[in-house]
Amino acid sequence: MALNLVPGTRLVVATHNPGKARELQEILEGRFELVAAGELGLPEPDETETTFVGNALLKARAAADGSGMIALADDSGLSVTALGGAPGIYSARWAGPEKDFTMAIRKVEERLEAVGAEDFSAWFTSALAVAWPGGPAVVVEGRVDGTLTFPPRGDQGFGYDPIFIPEGLSQTFGELERAAKDGMSHRARAFVKLKAALL
Repeated sequence: MALNLVPGTRLVVATHNPGKARELQEILEGRFELVAAGELGLPEPDETETTFVGNALLKARAAADGSGMIALADDSGLSVTALGGAPGIYSARWAGPEKDFTMAIRKVEERLEAVGAEDFSAWFTSALAVAWPGGPAVVVEGRVDGTLTFPPRGDQGFGYDPIFIPEGLSQTFGELERAAKDGMSHRARAFVKLKAALL
């Protein structure tokens, strides 16, 4: 089996997060027809791996095998230097079952205050995996570094975007226009690698 993706292919995106699904659609530049796992009624698998790469592969394989379609999965999160890399792979879980990222952002701020942090450096990681039903898979990883700021600023993004300022800019991901963020984000950087591998 040739590991490539033909433009126009219908892919299942292994996410129940509308913001992530939308961002992936924009990064993919309309090359593919995407349907979210949530729309197909696929359950969210337990993320039992200890790395972004491991969880992306787990989610892609579950969606591919559950739908019979080629699946694209993203596992991503925020890592904070002063918190030893937390929340990391637990970024979504810090938001609780209701995906309350206002609460998650507050938790980050409270933990930084608790350790008396002076270093506010942080980074976003995105692992993108493509899996074929019952077959092979490819996974790549992208990263963008920056610093945290409080209080949160901007409503353009989702998740932790309002507190993250990427290196070289003064605006948070929450303040940047989507096209600007999509051109430099951790997912965009991972997608460049994915295109080199598959497209």
